[in-house]
Amino acid sequence: MTIKQFYDEGLAHASYVIHTDGEAVVIDPARDPQPYYDFIDEAGAKLTAIIETHPHADFVSAHLEMHEATGAPILTSGKTDAAYPHQSFDGEATFPIGDHTLTALDTPGHSPDSISVLLRDANGKQIAVFTGDTLFVGDVGRPDLRESGGEAESKKERLAKAMYHSLRDKLMPLDPDTKVYPAHGAGSLCGKGLSDERSSTIGEQLEDNPALQEMDEAAFVDWLLEDQPFIPQYFPYDVDVNKRGASGLAESLKDVRRESFGFNPDEGVVVVDTRDEATFKLGHLPGALNIQDGGKFETWLGVLVAPRTEYYLVAKDDDALEKVIRKATKIGYEPFIRAAFPMRESAAMDSLDPIDLPDFREHPERYTIVDVRNASEVATGKTFDSALPIPLPELQDRVGEIPTDKPVVVHCAGGYRSAIAASIVAAKTEDLKVYDLSDAVKDFQG
Repeated sequence: MTIKQFYDEGLAHASYVIHTDGEAVVIDPARDPQPYYDFIDEAGAKLTAIIETHPHADFVSAHLEMHEATGAPILTSGKTDAAYPHQSFDGEATFPIGDHTLTALDTPGHSPDSISVLLRDANGKQIAVFTGDTLFVGDVGRPDLRESGGEAESKKERLAKAMYHSLRDKLMPLDPDTKVYPAHGAGSLCGKGLSDERSSTIGEQLEDNPALQEMDEAAFVDWLLEDQPFIPQYFPYDVDVNKRGASGLAESLKDVRRESFGFNPDEGVVVVDTRDEATFKLGHLPGALNIQDGGKFETWLGVLVAPRTEYYLVAKDDDALEKVIRKATKIGYEPFIRAAFPMRESAAMDSLDPIDLPDFREHPERYTIVDVRNASEVATGKTFDSALPIPLPELQDRVGEIPTDKPVVVHCAGGYRSAIAASIVAAKTEDLKVYDLSDAVKDFQG
């Protein structure tokens, strides 16, 4: 029996193939099904099921495409309200894989329809549990992603209470040596304190995970609801896409309109420029957002561009363009690309000047400093006492709070977010000098 983990660094997403006796089951697949097909083919196995532990908020899954291509059934909780063909898999239901057995454990908390999947061998020994977004290494799933309307507070409190009981009734009693395979690791916004370890055991989590320590329900709810990160605006959209089932990846990629060098975009449409910050600052289209093609491009695209908003996608060349188009598909944003095109600096019209670091170092009072880190980061200490804290996810709506009587310097913790922030502030203010402190911020950190 083999368990293969597939890990997407950009989304901190883990998916799995279980293979034994010529049969294979995929759990929580990413948008591109090909890596799973390749592994299964190489193993000489047949795909017998695709399991969704819940409708994911942070990425688009290939479950429907894989079902339509292979005929393998999709197993998911009957509470999911899925619009795609599926078999209800919850309430201790079982599914065979070779001489092993998969059992669905109802573990609501992150969502009302979350399940965990327990793998047992032919003798009934507990081998592994695939916990989705219920139990992470070092953390548990946040309960506030399904809130909406006037009952938002009560919804997340009810889910937090459900999480308390899911952990204590279903997962904590498992054998201590049962392996824990979650759907996410460090960097995911589906929790608040995930470890960079990608697997663990029940015993290790009982020892180290703060959510599994002795406390009553009320204390757990307070702990779980405290200090959760911001919710990207694309999360509810992806839940809906995953409940319907996404279109095939190849078809979606083919439908993206691609243009060549020299293309002229329409005014007033969002432009996402994915080139590196140094190139962007030398020259870019007016109003462009500089979301660099880096480790978290997909997330920041979904944070800063609202679902169903048309946008242009810009890259340095055709190869780079194809790469970012594929990244956009991971969160289901490819239908909103009005056009994607490579760009020459000579076609750009706006630029951002480099900061005069010696002057800034000597006279910081001559500048308005904007700290775009998250509130939890600022709470641990400010890099500049006079800085105005505006978290990057809120910056587009709060640019008007920035004074305009001095040049503006934006900073984050390392430089990636401040490049985005500088492009936002520059696009939304006229005749205001905007500087990005970039990675030079590290020289000012204590």
